[in-house]
Amino acid sequence: MTVKVTLIPGDGIGPEVSAATQKVIMASQAPLEWEVVEAGEACIAKYGTPLPEQVLETIRRNKVAIKGPITTPVGKGFRSVNVSLRQQLQLFANVRHLRNLPNVPSKYQDVDIVVVRENTEDLYAGIEHNVGNQAAESIKVITREASERIGRYAFELARREGRKRVTIVHKANIMKLSDGLFLESVRNVARDFSDIECEDRIVDALCMNLVQTPEQFDVLVLPNLYGDIVSDLVAGLVGGLGVAPGANIGEMGAVFEAVHGSAPQIAGQNIANPLAMILSGVEMLKYLGFAKEAQRVEKGVYHVLTHREYITPDLGGTSGTQEMALAIIESMEA
Repeated sequence: MTVKVTLIPGDGIGPEVSAATQKVIMASQAPLEWEVVEAGEACIAKYGTPLPEQVLETIRRNKVAIKGPITTPVGKGFRSVNVSLRQQLQLFANVRHLRNLPNVPSKYQDVDIVVVRENTEDLYAGIEHNVGNQAAESIKVITREASERIGRYAFELARREGRKRVTIVHKANIMKLSDGLFLESVRNVARDFSDIECEDRIVDALCMNLVQTPEQFDVLVLPNLYGDIVSDLVAGLVGGLGVAPGANIGEMGAVFEAVHGSAPQIAGQNIANPLAMILSGVEMLKYLGFAKEAQRVEKGVYHVLTHREYITPDLGGTSGTQEMALAIIESMEA
């Protein structure tokens, strides 16, 4: 049976890496049908918003989407489309499987960490206001319901993937009420998973531990802000955001995404690395139950990474975006 998937190409290099990803995923022979919709900067002039309602409607209808990078202005302008998608669609779990890949430069080896980040609250709830013209306040919201939900997701993922340990990340030594509630809530969930080791780390100590001995960690579960920072840190341990797949999972659907920026300075030059979005496509195939097709794409990616002439300049090669995608497809078929 054909599965319809929403595709959001995005801004900057988004359309290029999206086109490459679409070709690779279709070559896997997964029975997908694509519904392409626009979101991002280009939509503002046309619709008055970077996230038109029809985008949300198609994702709600199809239940699954994959998106390229979308520009987020710093300090002004429209609110992050990524955050809006997660909140409006209640995609409560941001999940990144981060591991070393063949021939991708890294100072570390044997890193294989899943970062599970609560996606809907914390400081990213966006509740802030000015206090006169001399101060501003942001309100940090942590609820037991959301904390237990993300904790259960992390432990269920660990059990499903045969992982041994979940580390709860917090700053409960200082924020005793909010982070204390997060820690308590996830610990309560851990009691239902006696087969999986549970520990906790204070977030600043965790960051030090990650750059010293990252191989000791398995699954990390974090509130929203720490999760955003730590997931990028772990991506840096395995080669950067250009090789980091991303998924946002909710009870009614999922949005998969390349987590790097839109890189407008290289847009249209056919030199952007498409791996992050292709690997996000692999995660999407697994989510949809197309395990064999996902393995086929991974095989192509791993083969191409061992041949420098097929990879993009940021990875040390000389290939273009679309040429790298075609090389992956040829390797899948070999």
